[in-house]
Amino acid sequence: MRRFTGILAALALVLVLGAAAFAAPKIGIMTGTVSQGEEEYRAGEEMVAKYGADRVIHVTYPDKFMDEQETTISQVMAMASDPDVKAIVICQAVPGTAAAIDKVKEVRDDILFLLGTIHEEPYMIAGKADILFEIDQPTRGTSIVEKAKEMGAKTIVHYSFPRHMSMPLLATRRDIMEETAKKLGV
Repeated sequence: MRRFTGILAALALVLVLGAAAFAAPKIGIMTGTVSQGEEEYRAGEEMVAKYGADRVIHVTYPDKFMDEQETTISQVMAMASDPDVKAIVICQAVPGTAAAIDKVKEVRDDILFLLGTIHEEPYMIAGKADILFEIDQPTRGTSIVEKAKEMGAKTIVHYSFPRHMSMPLLATRRDIMEETAKKLGV
């Protein structure tokens, strides 16, 4: 995750610097807090340390992001209120991200949005972001079960919780895992 967030931020910098080499553009980075995902948080900190606080703004979405979507929207809007911000990288794109992009686009259409680990409905948010990065979760539904069987597994247990199962890609992966397990007799 740390490397992934770093790659997203570096890509945003390349895009922004290429588009406006003569100016001093900034990028915004939104990650989880240390308690949500230390690696992505630390990657955001590293981008600030490497490129400077005058070029990179790092904020976090709230720990209780499901209940505090307005905070997520406010954080993104705050980054977008800086006219020098030309790209915003959000990893993970938690619920509220699509609404945040909509709000920003109402006042600024010049900001690039790069999103990783999509929590909202993929096709809906794909129409809002400029670049999405996500693991092929449906294919993992098949490959996890196949690899487990190949390694000698007799039983597959999918352990999760409601918030993750509300994410369309993860719910689809679980369903595919169940179907594949039945087909393979696991």
